[in-house]
Amino acid sequence: MANSLRGEVLNLYKNLLYLGREYPKGADYFRSRLKAAFLKNKDVKDPEKIKQLIARGEFVIKELEALYYLRKYRAMKQRYYEDD
Repeated sequence: MANSLRGEVLNLYKNLLYLGREYPKGADYFRSRLKAAFLKNKDVKDPEKIKQLIARGEFVIKELEALYYLRKYRAMKQRYYEDD
């Protein structure tokens, strides 16, 4: 079971790294914060706690995606609609 959780954690890290490329404060800022967050929890051995942390990471992914969609929407709205 530990190997499957390890794979999930690695996939989560890769997905977050990918999404962090467009982070508003910059990719380097995001990468350093992401690395610190994962290193902080590197000694967690309890499978239930690891699953909770994975769920929190997936929530962060959803929040980042919402942030990016909102940014794209605002850019398109600015481009095509005039402010009165």
